[in-house]
Amino acid sequence: MNHISLIFPPENEPCRIDLFLSRELEGESRAAVQRYIETGCVLVDGNAVRTSLKLKGGEQIEIDIPPPLPAVPLAESIPLDVLYEDSDLIVINKAAGMVVHPGAGNTSGTLVNALLAHCDDLAGIGGELRPGIVHRLDKGTSGVLVAAKHDRAHQALSEQFSVHTVKRIYQALIFGSPQEDTGKIEGIIGRHPTERLRLSGTAKNGKHAITRWKVKERFGRVSLVELRLETGRTHQIRVHLTEAGFPLLGDPLYPDGGRTNNIPDTKLRGMINHLGRQALHARCLGFIHPTSGEYVEFTTEPPEDFQALLTYLREK
Repeated sequence: MNHISLIFPPENEPCRIDLFLSRELEGESRAAVQRYIETGCVLVDGNAVRTSLKLKGGEQIEIDIPPPLPAVPLAESIPLDVLYEDSDLIVINKAAGMVVHPGAGNTSGTLVNALLAHCDDLAGIGGELRPGIVHRLDKGTSGVLVAAKHDRAHQALSEQFSVHTVKRIYQALIFGSPQEDTGKIEGIIGRHPTERLRLSGTAKNGKHAITRWKVKERFGRVSLVELRLETGRTHQIRVHLTEAGFPLLGDPLYPDGGRTNNIPDTKLRGMINHLGRQALHARCLGFIHPTSGEYVEFTTEPPEDFQALLTYLREK
């Protein structure tokens, strides 16, 4: 990671930040600069900003330029839990801890690297760095994910995701016990105003997001909930539940307000800390097959550590 500090000269005429940085950073295109800004690699006076921000003079700019990515991902022989595969698509039960596609800080060991070794017909589908990828799950989230093997399948699946006709059901363990048994969270989700890696429902600009939830089991301080996504925004479930006052167990990015440390049961506290990630599992994925036109659905149970935590809560 290359760190650069700059000050926009007070005597300069006002200028968009992406234009200023593309002039100041040798070898960096304006598109690359815009990508750095959008992913939170650029802070102005300590705050994440938009690419359209106009600098007026004297602003302190901090830039973290990630290492360059390879031109194309490399195929890597990584074990995959394949739920279904044909000549059009492949459905994977993604392990928690696996990144979906290469990006800053993750150039290898991703699902894309594994798919390139497993399949011989993904090249060019979905872009050079994301071949076959139609949707994604966060690194710490386990569960069902579909990838396309050719352009027609990619287009058909992408259209279903864009119009929100795909069935997506998640399971999560959350802190707290909601008063109601079911509910809906709705609002915008955009970049957090100060925390560059987080998103927020309080952002000035964002995309509309809807999450429906249902309490499946209650364990006092903790509840098991089922969630259905009507939209698929980045970190949607994590943002919605955290800001509703019911953060996910183990989430390393969205704070739980000290709830883990306040659990008197030392074994339960240890199990939550051992997760090392959010207790979130993409349990079910259903869609129309791009070739047969038939509805298909795939379901998996949470991984062992999630299951162990759930079993302990049920037996207490």
